[in-house]
Amino acid sequence: MIIKETEFPKIYKEKKGGGVLRFSVIFKTDKLPQANNMLFVSLIKEALQKSNPEYYEKIYFYNGKKNKQPKNFCFSIFIQDFEVRDEICYIKDKVFLNISTPDYECGVNIYNGLLKIKNFTYKNFHLNREKIFLVREKKINDNHVVFKTLSPILIRDKNNNFLEPQNEKFNEEMNYICNEILKNYRGFGLKRSLTFQDISLKKKIVKQEIEGFTQITGKKIFYANAYAGLFKLEGAVSDLDDLYKLGIGFRRSQGFGMIEVV
Repeated sequence: MIIKETEFPKIYKEKKGGGVLRFSVIFKTDKLPQANNMLFVSLIKEALQKSNPEYYEKIYFYNGKKNKQPKNFCFSIFIQDFEVRDEICYIKDKVFLNISTPDYECGVNIYNGLLKIKNFTYKNFHLNREKIFLVREKKINDNHVVFKTLSPILIRDKNNNFLEPQNEKFNEEMNYICNEILKNYRGFGLKRSLTFQDISLKKKIVKQEIEGFTQITGKKIFYANAYAGLFKLEGAVSDLDDLYKLGIGFRRSQGFGMIEVV
């Protein structure tokens, strides 16, 4: 059933003009590309177009050009039991798409759009939606929190160089993008600077097939250096709470930066 605003559970409408929405979608398929981020980006875009074309245009385009502002959601992919051969993931079980947003309008539009898509095709890959369910998020009440990544964190500098957590610029650039993420969502940025502490992060090279990158460089695959594992973040409680729901780092709407409280 399509969720209408008047029907949506009250626990996901914690504040006027906003809300909290975290949900998972289970898919059945026999295979996915190893570089599958853009497949799910395409799925989310189609969901938004089916649910609310005007909202889709608003967040992805501005004056006829691509809107590069941060989006108010993040997502991660979890695949149960698979093996990789020739850059193809052969799936033996199920695929989970996890989405998080504190933006009620964004969340309901994605949710309702996904309910309208039973089968989805991307190139020669096919997804069959089996189930979609809401997940209650955790509440943050402390100014320092240990998180684990559900999708790897990507931090880069102004020259588009990927940064590792040990880099002296990492904390500065992380603060910059988190400030932009919050400003786009709630109208103002960080209340105080964030302090990032690596606990057990490991480098993860993520392959992406991005049409724009291919057109510019002639290369088929874009390689992103990101980091997955445990880390501690210290800052204002409300900042941490919003970033938990929005995700942190760059390319969150492309499958990076979704986090969970440990």
